[in-house]
Parts: sequence; structure tokens; C-alpha cells
Amino acid sequence: MKRDEILKKLEETQEQINKFKKRLKTSDLCEDLYDNAILQKAILLKELEECDKNPVVETIKKGVNKLLPKREKTLICDYFKS
Repeated sequence: MKRDEILKKLEETQEQINKFKKRLKTSDLCEDLYDNAILQKAILLKELEECDKNPVVETIKKGVNKLLPKREKTLICDYFKS
């Protein structure tokens, strides 16, 4: 999907969430629809994030991470060992 389509669907989903939020306590159906709308919003946000990523930059990052040696993490408790 294109970025504009995703943003449009996000706005529609947010409107649905606002409508269901008002009637959330009145019925179980509204609760289910609210939960589905929240899940749909999360999926759309993830798609938007994927849309914004540059594949060339991601490939370079993966390559650099493989080439550089990993540093060992020093924990606070390591300083207090006798």
C-alpha cells in the first residue's frame, strides 16, 4: 500500500475507535469491535513504518553489524565482584 492510503485508513480507524470508545461499556459487541479496531490500527502503523524504511539503508546496517565485532556488555554487578 502507498503511504497516503495507509494514512487515510489510519484516520478512518481512529474515527471508529472514538465511536466505539463512547459505547464501550454498553455491549460486548462494541468491545469486540473496539479491540478489532485497535488491532487494525497497530497493523496499519506497522505498515506505515515499513513504508518509511529505506531498503538500501537497512541492507547497509545489516552488513555493518556483521562486520563489526560485538562488544561484551559490562553489568553493574561485574564491578563489585571480588
